[in-house]
Amino acid sequence: MPSSPFQDNKNQDQKLEQIRKQEQEDLAKLLAARYRLDYIDLSVTTINSEALRLVTEEEARKAHVAVFHQTGKKISVALLTPNAEEAKKIIANLEGKGFVCTIFMVTLTSLEHAWLRYKDLSYAKETTAGMLTVSHEQIEKVLEKVKSTADIVPLITEVLATKQTNRISRIFEVLLAGALALEASDIHLEPEEGFVRVRYRLDGILIEVSTLESHTYSLLLNRVKLLSGLKFNVEKTSQDGRFTIRITDRDIEIRTSIIPGAYDESVVMRLLDPRSIALPLEELGFNGYVLEVINNQLEKPNGMILTTGPTGSGKTTTLYSFLRKIHSPELKIITIEDPIEYHLPGVVQTQVKKQGYTFATGLRSALRQDPDVIMVGEIRDEDTAEIAIDAALTGHLVFSTLHTNDAAGTFSRLIDLGVEPKVISSAINIAMAQRLVRKLCKECKKEIPLIGEVHENVLKIIDTIVRDEFKPRQTEKMWVGVGCLACGNMGYKGRVSILEAILVDEAVDEIIRSNPSEREVWAAARPQGILTMQQDGIIKVLDGVTSIEELKRVIDLAVDKVV
Repeated sequence: MPSSPFQDNKNQDQKLEQIRKQEQEDLAKLLAARYRLDYIDLSVTTINSEALRLVTEEEARKAHVAVFHQTGKKISVALLTPNAEEAKKIIANLEGKGFVCTIFMVTLTSLEHAWLRYKDLSYAKETTAGMLTVSHEQIEKVLEKVKSTADIVPLITEVLATKQTNRISRIFEVLLAGALALEASDIHLEPEEGFVRVRYRLDGILIEVSTLESHTYSLLLNRVKLLSGLKFNVEKTSQDGRFTIRITDRDIEIRTSIIPGAYDESVVMRLLDPRSIALPLEELGFNGYVLEVINNQLEKPNGMILTTGPTGSGKTTTLYSFLRKIHSPELKIITIEDPIEYHLPGVVQTQVKKQGYTFATGLRSALRQDPDVIMVGEIRDEDTAEIAIDAALTGHLVFSTLHTNDAAGTFSRLIDLGVEPKVISSAINIAMAQRLVRKLCKECKKEIPLIGEVHENVLKIIDTIVRDEFKPRQTEKMWVGVGCLACGNMGYKGRVSILEAILVDEAVDEIIRSNPSEREVWAAARPQGILTMQQDGIIKVLDGVTSIEELKRVIDLAVDKVV
């Protein structure tokens, strides 16, 4: 059916209006660049009610300004003309009250969009300045409704159907609260052609939970940028930021990473729950002889403890747990991190920055602060390695990490970085390696017989265990995950470390001096009797902690180390 003249005129008017709006926005961008200010389109930006309260509607309209976001004493102020006297007065008044203003250039259409929110202020709930507060009641509601990832979609659909002015904030709260309810470590927002994929990382595995329309995502992206203190007009390079969620008795730090993608910017938000570093070493996977060995090393006043493994293997959590264990008022502890993931009371924490403050320079500066204990987030280069080794040799206890496959690879990696082999053995007390495996759900795991080739391989690995007292009590059965309501039908709930360690004793010291292969290091360390990751993993399989399939996913079970 042909369209009517009335409909044609209406469509034409809409197109002309869109063109006029785009021209206004383009002009605002040019003016922002001329005045060296940021530009923003408030029609696609979430307006924070608490920020809006800082200036009355009458004053805002008269001066052509709007305060649209607040994080503590940092606020974002949109204005039409930077040189307008009324606008200058308002900014001066806000700065006089201690606020730090970031100025954005906007169009009149943007301001009118923000001013419309004044009518909602009487219904707005007071929040803690500088923090996204998700109420305990809201979390409880989500906890009641979210038992698996499939429960997230109806909640988002329900929010979108309401057409509320704050629906983007509500979607954001649902995504965050859902992640917390399911104990996810990360939220991934990944734009595709025509839609955006939402995934949670649950116990190390990415699971798709929902999709969003591209328009909705644009608004959500601006909300994330605002909270994280990131720039709106930067789309072709990466940005990193962070913000905090207050939940009743604890603060959850959210670390945000944004990178440009083929269709839009991709976002990953890492949820850092302080409870994860409050666990005792036993719950992290340290037990038996290795726990005894580690506790002995933590009591030493100097030397270096290194933990190795790929990204996401739990190295940083382990180091934080070490710091918590040894912390006391008598010790001066300094950390150099990239970035600071958890805030530790009583510990001086510093963050590596791109502008010249590296691990090496930070470590040099830390040594001038007369520390007893130093934690270096990662040894990446020769300078950092040499300074850390020197610190360990001169009366400091040093914790750090390396990227190697196993504990034996620590020594060859340091030699590759230019460290003199003769000093490595004097500086390093112990080298560790670890991986994270998912734990079987206690509610639904099922016992099955251990047979065939799998059984034969398990027995071969057990035969490599040096000390008889460390060998498992049984070798005839194992467990698998079935899936139930308690674990969201995953069969797994939570993660635990599998570990190995090498003490630098006389035998290892002697072999290190000859720039050895990893196999030679393992041969020298074998009499120590500390379990390898293979052995530790197999014992956890036979104890029903994890499954053989999960262990195979994380490490190679071929018996290739010295036996």
